[in-house]
Amino acid sequence: MIYLITGGQRSGKSSYGQQLALSLTDAPVYIATARVWDDDFEARVERHQEDRDERWTTLEIEKAIGNIDLEGEVLVVDCITLWLTNFFVDTDHDIGRSMELAKKELQKLFATDNTLILITNEIGMGTHAPTESGRKFADMQGWMNQFIAEQADEVTLMVSGLPVKVKE
Repeated sequence: MIYLITGGQRSGKSSYGQQLALSLTDAPVYIATARVWDDDFEARVERHQEDRDERWTTLEIEKAIGNIDLEGEVLVVDCITLWLTNFFVDTDHDIGRSMELAKKELQKLFATDNTLILITNEIGMGTHAPTESGRKFADMQGWMNQFIAEQADEVTLMVSGLPVKVKE
């Protein structure tokens, strides 16, 4: 089963994804994909860590999520946007190469027998990015979200902390 949870910044995506995971298992696995870029972001990461108790196993995986050696687990990948950022930065903003590498990892992950809860951002609903690289990334994120939504069994859009079922 693949769940995709999307929405804007601070829409409640992570909380909803964690609640969903705990409704499916007593021992979920959290896949943290973020790189810590600065002190402010480090504080965000620490807040997310504090949201999870001893029931959670956390794996920090910047890109190779398709190589996770777990079977039959409930995995929360938080978040696709930060994970995709890692490819975008490492390929010097090459959209085609980033998409190719990221899709390859996702296809391997989708082939496992794990229950997947993927959390992503709808960044295209916000303001227009002021830089070329920001606009390129917003386009790429939108295309990646479409790719994942097509594979997903269920898609939920979070709006002001409320889940709106987009695909069931």
